[in-house]
Amino acid sequence: MAGRFLFTSESVTEGHPDKICDQISDTILDALLTADPASRVAAEVVVNTGLVLITGEITTKAYVNFTELARKKIAEIGYINADNGFAANSCAILVAIDEQSPDIAQGVNTALEQREGNATDAELDAIGAGDQGLMFGYACDETPELMPMPIALAHRIARQLSVVRKSGELPYLRPDGKTQVTIEYEDQKPVRIDTILISTQHDPSIGEISEEKAIRAIIQADLWEKVVKPAFAGCAIVPDDQTRYLVNPTGKFVIGGPQGDSGLTGRKIIVDTYGGYARHGGGAFSGKDPTKVDRSAAYAARYAAKNIVAAGLAAKCELQISYAIGVAQPTSLHVDTFGTGKVSDEVLLGLIKDNFDLRPAAIIQTFNLRLLPSLRGGRFYQDVAAYGHLGRTDLDLPWEKTDKVDILKQAL
Repeated sequence: MAGRFLFTSESVTEGHPDKICDQISDTILDALLTADPASRVAAEVVVNTGLVLITGEITTKAYVNFTELARKKIAEIGYINADNGFAANSCAILVAIDEQSPDIAQGVNTALEQREGNATDAELDAIGAGDQGLMFGYACDETPELMPMPIALAHRIARQLSVVRKSGELPYLRPDGKTQVTIEYEDQKPVRIDTILISTQHDPSIGEISEEKAIRAIIQADLWEKVVKPAFAGCAIVPDDQTRYLVNPTGKFVIGGPQGDSGLTGRKIIVDTYGGYARHGGGAFSGKDPTKVDRSAAYAARYAAKNIVAAGLAAKCELQISYAIGVAQPTSLHVDTFGTGKVSDEVLLGLIKDNFDLRPAAIIQTFNLRLLPSLRGGRFYQDVAAYGHLGRTDLDLPWEKTDKVDILKQAL
């Protein structure tokens, strides 16, 4: 795409109904993997006014109190006031859990390569993919975290919204919120900030002020100083006098969270990845143990693409991986550098095949995905569940490391 164009990405805060569900799902995953690293987990959550439903398929030797985990996470997010229509200590919690299907389990426990006697490595060919499907990983040189600029900035603003709410700096803010950033590009490079949109839940009054127009003006001014400006600190491109700045365009946002909208695990997959700037295979992440390649292989694909860009071999890199259920080896790999590669995409594909083992057991071993919750105090996945799984600078994520850069350079 040549010339000038606009591209927009959105993020949501941890109090958004869908994100509440993602975080509860991953809190359950953290607890189960901490107690039994071999747990098979597919935890799904639904929230609505005063209601949490926990369902899915779980096979484990561990015991965890699902209700207690959910209430604790809801309170941590900030839903502690029943006036908000949803509160940790008063919402009803229903649990309906089944075990993983034995038909799926047999293919995951013993990969096709093992069953047919074609295994090249007994340990790393031991686990078959938990499902068929396709995953994408992407990286580009638009930001220091090697992420597309629109989603990177939308996440920064969303995180800062929660910071000022939880610190008490803006005590009238409530947990639910969404952000959106539109970037103007010229010849594939970001050149300016076109639009910043913030919709944030708030109290019905601020101090003695209850008039809708006055409240909106206060929120707009406060967010510019305490949210937008800090979020853009250190950025190469900042808002200018032509940047549109929109706050709560409907006029007010008092009813929010599960009272305003139902929520569901896995419904924010574009927010979780690249904001629509790169392709997505369609599989969600949260609540899934690492045998589910929807999650683990998407992390591995990001790891490979990021190292290609960090090594200076391309300005943009997208890797597609596909799997068959119960089979260890990927069924296909595809690399696209969109014409920015310093070498051909075929050469880069060869580098990836030689230096990144994309079998499920190898991915789990490389990133230590089963043991990370216990190694980090019983919580890991729940912290990734809000504000993006990729490009995080506030968390130490193994798939964000660029430790293959020297190897890739030397290979050329």
